Parts: sequence; C-alpha cells; structure tokens
Amino acid sequence: MIDHVSIRVSDLKKSKEFYEKVLGTIGYKKVAEFDGGVGFGVGQHIRSAELSISSPDSSMIWIIQEGKEDPLTKNVHVGFRVADVATVKKFYDTALAAGGKDNGAPGKCPEYGDTYYGGFVLDLDGNNIEAMTHLS
Repeated sequence: MIDHVSIRVSDLKKSKEFYEKVLGTIGYKKVAEFDGGVGFGVGQHIRSAELSISSPDSSMIWIIQEGKEDPLTKNVHVGFRVADVATVKKFYDTALAAGGKDNGAPGKCPEYGDTYYGGFVLDLDGNNIEAMTHLS
C-alpha cells in the first residue's frame, strides 16, 4: 500500500479546489493544510503541530505549491482503485468539470488486463490521474 504521494503544482489555490472536488468522489477529504500545501486523506488521520498519526490503512495525497527548491511535478501518473464503474465515471466527469483534460474516457482497458476498467484525466498541470476498477 502507498502511504502518501506528493504532487507539486503551479497554482495551489486552483489545484486545491480541483483535487478537493475530484478526490471527494472517491472518499478523500482534506485532513491537513499549511502555508504552501494541503493534504487529502482516506482512513483515519490525527494531525497537530506536534503530532501526526495515521491508521495503517490510510493514504494521503499532498498537493504542494512549487517553489525554487521544489520544482513542479511533471508527468506523474497516479491511479486510484475504486469500488465500481459508476465511481470511475463520477471521478472522470468531476475532474473534467473542474478543469481537467480528457486523457482516456472511462472504459475497458484490455491492454492492462481482461477485467481492467479505467478513466484518465490530466490535472491542471498535466499530470495523469486515473480511477480504475476490475470488472467481475
């Protein structure tokens, strides 16, 4: 299991709004925010100035403002496994409505396996985000 992923973005305010909408479709909520970044998580998270605890089954996506020492993340691909086809479609549609660009409409992806179903969107900085599931 991946514990966390960080994506450095060109416009934190716009990306925060984008990811809050899109990740909300798959159960992620804003769990941390600081000057220059925001964290979206699924699972249990406890955060304070002195303490950071996450449950073993939790996962975080950090959206960080790019800077001189922290260049823009480019060409990353993050795939999120979801429960069903309806959630893939909701993720995809929400991402497009929030300003993302189509990178592969929801559908079967036989190149990834007989049961693979995914929808792909480029975020505001061109990173490929995907929701996927396996068909029964």
